[in-house]
Amino acid sequence: MSGSATRVWEGITIPAPGTYLLDQAHKRIGFLARHMMVSPVRGAFTEATARIVVDEDPLRSWASATIWAATANTGNPDRDKHLTSADFLDVERYPTLEYRSTGIKWQGNNDPIFYWAYLRGHRALGRRGDSAPPQPNQATGRFVLTGELTVKGIVRPVDLQVEFGGARRDPYGNDIFGFSATAEINREDYGLLWNVTLESGGVLVGKNVRIEIAGEAIRQA
Repeated sequence: MSGSATRVWEGITIPAPGTYLLDQAHKRIGFLARHMMVSPVRGAFTEATARIVVDEDPLRSWASATIWAATANTGNPDRDKHLTSADFLDVERYPTLEYRSTGIKWQGNNDPIFYWAYLRGHRALGRRGDSAPPQPNQATGRFVLTGELTVKGIVRPVDLQVEFGGARRDPYGNDIFGFSATAEINREDYGLLWNVTLESGGVLVGKNVRIEIAGEAIRQA
């Protein structure tokens, strides 16, 4: 890949403009729900693709993703079979889940305490007439990716809390960047209504589902 792999924007080092695809070897599209109201059960979709277009103006960038519902894996074959059945994801009728971003918001750099530590260690600080040195460029930053999630043909707005992990050129000449993201949805908003009421109170499967994403994206030539 020719040219620079990165640039500086708002004090962080971000990827150069271009189209990036999710690296299949470095991804996790995970979810977490509560069982019996007390214990967390984690799972993941093992097959997914994503396309991220990084614009010259980072706040005009956008992303889209497709997840194959039948690849849901919680580590328990019986539970996975139920999860992909008509009671839940109904993969025969709705083979994919889709996400499309509609906007992006900048949330700022890392915690300011790191800058305080930087200032404290700066030898020139405190000399008469000296001003504080500028904050050094950061490798990471936080964004909110607004968008729409489609499950079983039902579209609902979902905002992803994105932690940008950094950008660089890898030893093979690929321009890459890393990220993680979280969100919380109510599965009943998407018609995933199956449940069992417990005699002791509560339900067998929690309504709230936490989305947990981690990945690396590679710039396309």
